[in-house]
Amino acid sequence: MFEDFLYLLRRNGLKVSLTEWMALMEALHKGLHGSSFTGFYHLCRCLLVKSEADFDAFDRTFLEYFKDVPFQQEVSQELLDWLNKPNSPLGEYDEQQAELNEALSTLEIEQLFEERKREQREQHNCGSYWVGTHGMSIFGNMGMSPVGLRVGGESRYKRAFRVAGERRYRDFRQDNTLDTRQLQVALRRLRQFSGLVDLPPTEFDVDSTIKDTANNAGSLKIRYKKPRQNTVKVLLLMDSGGSMDHYAQLCSALFQAVTKAGHFKDLKIYYFHNCPYTRLYHDPTLNPGHSVNVSWLLSNLSTEYKLICVGDAQMSPHEIFDPFPAPREGEPTSGLDCLYRLRGRFRHAIWLNPDGPPQWDGEWAESYNQIESMFPMFPLTVEGLEDGMKKLLAR
Repeated sequence: MFEDFLYLLRRNGLKVSLTEWMALMEALHKGLHGSSFTGFYHLCRCLLVKSEADFDAFDRTFLEYFKDVPFQQEVSQELLDWLNKPNSPLGEYDEQQAELNEALSTLEIEQLFEERKREQREQHNCGSYWVGTHGMSIFGNMGMSPVGLRVGGESRYKRAFRVAGERRYRDFRQDNTLDTRQLQVALRRLRQFSGLVDLPPTEFDVDSTIKDTANNAGSLKIRYKKPRQNTVKVLLLMDSGGSMDHYAQLCSALFQAVTKAGHFKDLKIYYFHNCPYTRLYHDPTLNPGHSVNVSWLLSNLSTEYKLICVGDAQMSPHEIFDPFPAPREGEPTSGLDCLYRLRGRFRHAIWLNPDGPPQWDGEWAESYNQIESMFPMFPLTVEGLEDGMKKLLAR
């Protein structure tokens, strides 16, 4: 039954064993899918998928194999085809329409979207009412509305509060940008941040006990081992404001969750805008009343801290290269000097980038190239985060 589905799953990279497949057959025989297609989907995913990182691959394979089975999806393929117009001319910006759009709540936009889907019968572009592209409409893609719901296309200005028809588990993929739903996935990958502390062996060692008991002709021999505790200290610096508004809350939520989970012995979080200059801030609002001098931080934090910088590394060149006017003694003389001092103080350092290289050449790429040459840079994805953590632990 469904043997072709098994082979398709394997061709698409899902490692489904015969034992797991036979368990699915037994579950179907017992009616655990509830005689429904949705129940069958969840039963397959439960028994055949081992990691959340494979959810997206499973969804794509499931849709490919059962493409002829009718089921309702949020956005029709016909509508998505209408919206696939990347080279259409841009409409005119309407300031009054932009204000009207901003006055709408997300609930109102969702309700209007349901109405438009029922009403729309043809392709529309450069408008403000229908689901379309390159206009002032709050539905579609490649448009100019300050708020809205993206349908199809790719993110450009990060103004949409959600993406209609997006595959639910795409953000679990290892090559995708981290989302808040992935916190637990990422945390499980950080369990290596622990070590055996120099304390008496007080923790029961199951494996050694079994081994020594077997070697002792079955006579029980209890073995203990040294306790394992978090030993890694982390200094986290996050870019806040400007182009990073879309990512700051995500990054903060991720690493605060790491703190609560106890994966680090100590975690210090500070914020900056574009580049750490002479001061770092305790909150993402960059309140001057809650800040510390970079020179203080360099003097008071030991070199054992692992430095993690999070930012898109894109800014005007003068922000990083131009000297500060009359810097105080001991303070960095420029943004670049500050980065050099941080890199020199904390030997184990990485830069996590939620965006990627600039999409244009010229002076705006200079800051990115300079920072990339100083810090090992990794994408802020599940796989990138894992590679970055390995880099931090390398001797």
